[in-house]
Amino acid sequence: MTRLILASQSPARTKLLAEAGIRHTVLVSDVDEDAVQARYGVTDPYDTALLLARAKAEAVAALPEAEGALVIGCDSVFEFDGESHGKPYTAAVARERMLRMSGRSGVLHTGHWLVDCRATAAVSDASDASDDDPSDAAGSAPGSGATLGAVASAEVHFMEMAPEEIDAYIATGEPLNCAGSFTIDGFGGAFIRKVDGDPHAVVGLSISTLRNLLGQANVRITELWLAD
Repeated sequence: MTRLILASQSPARTKLLAEAGIRHTVLVSDVDEDAVQARYGVTDPYDTALLLARAKAEAVAALPEAEGALVIGCDSVFEFDGESHGKPYTAAVARERMLRMSGRSGVLHTGHWLVDCRATAAVSDASDASDDDPSDAAGSAPGSGATLGAVASAEVHFMEMAPEEIDAYIATGEPLNCAGSFTIDGFGGAFIRKVDGDPHAVVGLSISTLRNLLGQANVRITELWLAD
C-alpha cells in the first residue's frame, strides 16, 4: 500500500487532505525556518515558500519512520507590497498588516516538495536476491527516487475591513499563526472578496499540484484515496 506522509503540523492541511479522501499520516519536522532562510540568504516570497517546503520534506524523509513512504512538505508565504509575510505571531503585527491589506490584494505562494522514500528498483532487486522472505517491503512497487517541488500561487483580494472588525478577528487568535495574517477556511473567509488561482493553495496545500508531483514519482493520486 502506498503511504503518504504530510510533513506539516497544520490542521488545515491535514483536514484538506482528509476531505479530499487522501489517505495520509502526519509527521512534523523540527526545521528552524529562520535558520534555513539565513543559511540560503534573502530570497523572494516564491523561492522562500519552495525552500522551506523542501527543508521540511527532507527533514522528515531522513527519519526512520519515512522509509518506504512518500513525503510531502508545504510552506506558505504571502507577498504584499513586494514584501514576504509569514506568520505574524503577535496581535500588533497582525493588526498593522491587516490595516494595510484592507481593500487591496496580495499573492499567497504555497511551496510543495515531494520526496520518494520508497526503495528504487535497483535496491529492491538486490534485496530480493538476498532475502527470500516474501513479506519483505521490497516486494512493493519500486520508488522513483524523486525529490521535486512546485509552487502554487493565488491572488487574494480583500474587502474593506473596519478597524473594529480587524480587532475582533485578531481576538479569535486565528490569524496569528497563518501566513499573511489570514485564512480562507475560517473566520477570515468573511474578508476575502475573491481568489484568482487555486483556492486550495490559499488553504496551504494544492491538491492538483500534489497530483502532478505524485505523477512525476509514478504514483496516481487515486492510489491514495480512502477505501469506502
